[in-house]
Amino acid sequence: MPSINLLPWREAERKKRQRDFGVAAGGAVVAGIVMVIATLFAFSQMIENQQARNKRLTDEIVELEKSITEIDGLERQKERLLARMEIIEELQKSRPEIVHLFDELVRQLPEGVYMTGMNQAGSRVTVRGVAQSSTRVSALMRQIDASEWLGDPEVERVETTQSGASRQANFVVYLKQMRSGAEAEGAE
Repeated sequence: MPSINLLPWREAERKKRQRDFGVAAGGAVVAGIVMVIATLFAFSQMIENQQARNKRLTDEIVELEKSITEIDGLERQKERLLARMEIIEELQKSRPEIVHLFDELVRQLPEGVYMTGMNQAGSRVTVRGVAQSSTRVSALMRQIDASEWLGDPEVERVETTQSGASRQANFVVYLKQMRSGAEAEGAE
């Protein structure tokens, strides 16, 4: 049989496979490096995008906090204005009350009773005066109790004094100023 030497052919085949393997390995390394670089680039882009969104959200939060502070200031100002309006409305409603108070006091004073002073704190009125007798003070109390605008009379003191030939009673009476039924319904 003839003898064929296959060693050079095998050697050439081995070198070709080693070269193909080296090229494939180099291509895989280059592809791996490209993949790592592409992944790093994609992640850095995603991080930058998220940081940009976070910065925008932070800026929006700052703007919203400024708006909230401004709204709170406006709410407080609104409450102050509403309180002022309420006070003004109460004053407007109570304007005729003093007229009714004086008018009713004059109507309810019996003959022989004279007022020397008057004080008002809220709806409580203090009346100081002089009467010809303590029975006149009692008549004043009954008339106040029957009044539509005045009520709850209380006597603090009645002092009878002798002034020459005549006697007089100095008195202090507390009473409460009421609203009439029609006006109380209109106020509600």
